[in-house]
Amino acid sequence: MTVDHVDRGVRPVRGPVRCAERALAPDLGRGAMLLIIALANAAGVVFAGEPGAEPSPHGVDRGVNLAMFTLVHARGYPVFAVMFGYGLVQLARRQAAAGAPRTAVRSVLLRRNAWLVVFGFVHAALLYYGDFLGAYGLVGIVMTLVLLDRSDRVHRLVTWLWALCAVEVLVLGTVVVRALLSGSAPGSDAAVPSRHVDSLAAPDYLHGMLDRLGEWPTHTMTVLPFILITWLGMWAARKQVLEDPARHQRLLRRTAVAGLGLAVAGGLPLALVAAGWLHVDASTASLMSTLYGASGMFAGPGYVAVFGLIALRVSRATPGPLVKSLAALGQRSLSGYLFQSVAWLVLLAPYGLGLADTFGGSVTAVVLAVAVWLVSVAGAVWLDRDGRTGPAEWLLRRLTYGRRDNR
Repeated sequence: MTVDHVDRGVRPVRGPVRCAERALAPDLGRGAMLLIIALANAAGVVFAGEPGAEPSPHGVDRGVNLAMFTLVHARGYPVFAVMFGYGLVQLARRQAAAGAPRTAVRSVLLRRNAWLVVFGFVHAALLYYGDFLGAYGLVGIVMTLVLLDRSDRVHRLVTWLWALCAVEVLVLGTVVVRALLSGSAPGSDAAVPSRHVDSLAAPDYLHGMLDRLGEWPTHTMTVLPFILITWLGMWAARKQVLEDPARHQRLLRRTAVAGLGLAVAGGLPLALVAAGWLHVDASTASLMSTLYGASGMFAGPGYVAVFGLIALRVSRATPGPLVKSLAALGQRSLSGYLFQSVAWLVLLAPYGLGLADTFGGSVTAVVLAVAVWLVSVAGAVWLDRDGRTGPAEWLLRRLTYGRRDNR
């Protein structure tokens, strides 16, 4: 096997992953799920809150709120958390296959994740408070040091932890259903629990930046528990589930049904409240919010399994333009993610074009999210035709691997 680089002259280290080495399912999933991220973040910016939702929905806004709370809010980022853990193992395996010793493999992963923390800080300071890159970097460092070289027996623990989480969701769901059937919950008109975000309503860029600098550390700390989701991705990568979906069809089907089933069912009660079709008291709304959050993590493996099955089906024929376009964006998902943050700042911020104030509403958020995502798809296809990577990927690879083939 050809070694791309010798770190400090003695430790063989491979350079960035090339297109021919990539599996279709992860790229396809990342590209498609960036639409879910766009929908969630655009709504958050429009309504200056988390989760973003029309507080007094009427007409089509009711349907939008229903779909957002069952399929989008708290259901997009778990996909990327799974794929992040999956990618850690892939990167480590690739380095090890090139003959890199354990210390060199760790060095590459730690350097890459440390730079992700820096990317996250800059992203939050300049563009968007709800950054996940910093949290990914911190989680990646911990997982590299603590979990990367553990045995299969240790990694099997994560499946039991997920089983316990599933039991928790089922118990919460049972409590919510019993409250509704007993008649003790209905009767009032409690709002969906949400958090106002100052930076999204800041009057100018400077105030927004100062707000984001204060919000980013708290936001990062609150999302660090997704290490459990990332760990599941590591377990799946050790099994090479997405590299060989044909051998894991049964697992993928069961995961798709169970994961998305729990995510949708767990989000449905709060979604009905958000749509204005169900009226409950404040304590029940809070319990529903807990159920919605706890069940959202199951959308991660659920969506990933769906794209694994799609990739299996597509691999049996020549991939069409749609699949190729989504995969092109998936290969440049970091650039696509950052492009979205630039778009929200320019299009929606009060000191930008201010379209959120001009038009507002759920429909505006959806239309803009789809439009921005389509532009990112078109940009990725254009780069792919020229054999070029995304600008953010280029910079991260350059910082991680140094000067070498980084197209």
